[in-house]
Amino acid sequence: MRSRSGFNLTPSPLEGEGLGWGDSKFARQHGLITLLEQKKCFKLICGAGNQNLEEIEKLVALYAKAGCRFFDLAADEEVLKAAQKGLDFAIPKEDQKNYHFCISIGTKGDRHVQKAQIDSEKCIGCGKCVEICPQGAIKETESRVGSLTHQYQIEQQCKVGILAHQYEVIEKNCIGCMKCQKGCKNNAISFTPHPNFYGLRARLELLPLPQGARVNLLTSHFSPLTCIELHASDTDEDEVDEIWDYLNKNFDGMLSLCIGRQKLTDEQVLNRIKRLVEKRKPYTTIIQADGTPMSGGEDDFQTTLPAVEMGALVQTLHLPLYLMLSGGTNSKTAALAKQKNVDINGVAVGSYARKIVKEYIQRKDFWKNKAIFEEAVLYIKPLINYKN
Repeated sequence: MRSRSGFNLTPSPLEGEGLGWGDSKFARQHGLITLLEQKKCFKLICGAGNQNLEEIEKLVALYAKAGCRFFDLAADEEVLKAAQKGLDFAIPKEDQKNYHFCISIGTKGDRHVQKAQIDSEKCIGCGKCVEICPQGAIKETESRVGSLTHQYQIEQQCKVGILAHQYEVIEKNCIGCMKCQKGCKNNAISFTPHPNFYGLRARLELLPLPQGARVNLLTSHFSPLTCIELHASDTDEDEVDEIWDYLNKNFDGMLSLCIGRQKLTDEQVLNRIKRLVEKRKPYTTIIQADGTPMSGGEDDFQTTLPAVEMGALVQTLHLPLYLMLSGGTNSKTAALAKQKNVDINGVAVGSYARKIVKEYIQRKDFWKNKAIFEEAVLYIKPLINYKN
């Protein structure tokens, strides 16, 4: 039996139990398709580069309890385990069949797989990066006596005397949003791609099975994944095609393409989408129209407008795909999409979704204080149950 999605919806006789998932791939594929076709799919973006296990476990627990069924995660075994722990806290095992994990990888030049680096020779110790970072990914380590040049910079620009504050990046927390780089007046921060999340390493990531055997993440019947997302807003067409072709050949679930206009023209965006979607069966692909990546800190129409405009561009192709919006998404996204006549299947929210629960997940009594947990759940439910 096939749905319009092109997936074979006949249940597989082989049911895996890896990492705690005991249901068939059939049930998960069908469940995700149903969410998308209802056009009210909400995806929580934990971050393609986010390896903060404590945060991820808490985010998944909160948002799953509030009604979210689709979670975007880094392509990392420990991250998947943390997400599963969060899901187990919120949802009984027997009720988890229609909950979906999507791992994200990227091309080398896509910002979602970048990590910050601080040049200690250029850093003047002002601490602006610490204030700006939404993920708490930069910390002060120690003070040091700088060179004469460094002392002058401190005295003139920071007014803190001759001691330079030393800062370092907490790599597991960094999601590549680049806010710190934009706020650094001394050009002391650069970004480089994390080797685990792009290229060959990401495509061949392995997961252990309980029996001790190892299987390819993409081809295993034991894999808990319903979807794999490729972040592909870079200009290297050959790299995009190489990764997409590999995924298309080796993974039989939903593929998602997250793409924006940061480095590409409208024509390049449309040509890339058309080329990649044509390699897939109808309705087996999500296009995640990425407005301004990792910019959804504010809850207003202006912030989410680029995402809606990007969705409108994708819609002009009239291809057999599912359309989701990201990049500046918030509680206003679905309403604005409706105003602009953009027919979406769902909204993927990252920065804003993490921001509004930050105070809750930082509490030391998060897991034990039931009243606080329920308060947070009620607070985020309107975001998940959006009206379009």
